[in-house]
Amino acid sequence: MKNIVSTLALVVASASTALAHWNYDRIIVNGQIIGEPYQYIRRSNNSNSPLQNVNSTSMRCNMGGASGATTQTYTVAAGSRLGFAVADTFGHPGPQQVYLSKAPGLASEYDGSGDWAKIYTLTYSLNASLYSGDGILKWATHRAQTFNFELPAATPPGEYLLRAEGLALHAAHKPNDAQFYVACAQIRVEGNGTGIPGPTIKFPGGYWWNDTGVLLPEFWSLIKNYTSPGPRLWPEGTREGHVLDGTVKV
Repeated sequence: MKNIVSTLALVVASASTALAHWNYDRIIVNGQIIGEPYQYIRRSNNSNSPLQNVNSTSMRCNMGGASGATTQTYTVAAGSRLGFAVADTFGHPGPQQVYLSKAPGLASEYDGSGDWAKIYTLTYSLNASLYSGDGILKWATHRAQTFNFELPAATPPGEYLLRAEGLALHAAHKPNDAQFYVACAQIRVEGNGTGIPGPTIKFPGGYWWNDTGVLLPEFWSLIKNYTSPGPRLWPEGTREGHVLDGTVKV
């Protein structure tokens, strides 16, 4: 009986962990969820498992995401309000970020090996009533099924990969235990934008295992402030977003 109980407990724990994982499966344009799951987002081949090796090329668009040959490209106007819908819900504490990389030609033929500019970051609650002790309690990934952000109006016309990145921090106080959940949408941007996205990084190479925001100095619920990994936001002057009373404040 003892062995049966132990086995059942292990199964329940494993199921709970799996349910806390997620995928990005649809894009949102000006408040409307567009298309079928994975119509405009490259489907990974690792189910909903996280990425933990920041030196892997899978950090670009997830495992199996190097090609977009079977993925359609959606046309949007620069300055549009975009977003990602999440299969299931975010289940672990951590920040949410979005990167943009211009394809040299068609987005469907681009492997994401070029330059990536960060256009959005959402981190944690600023409301003291939501804190646990002195630590941070409410994060961008807390029970969310969608999130939205602005595609900069200065974005030049062309085809792009739009990369969603959720970073789960529940085990990030241990080396190489931060969990990344990423996916790339393919978009065609129209407009008169003449900006130059930057500063930029590459994946891999943009993050290191011991970077601020990837490796935490202590258990996630005990930290009192947090800085997300990656470069400054583009355009210059864009402010990091925070979760405030369950809503987003930018």
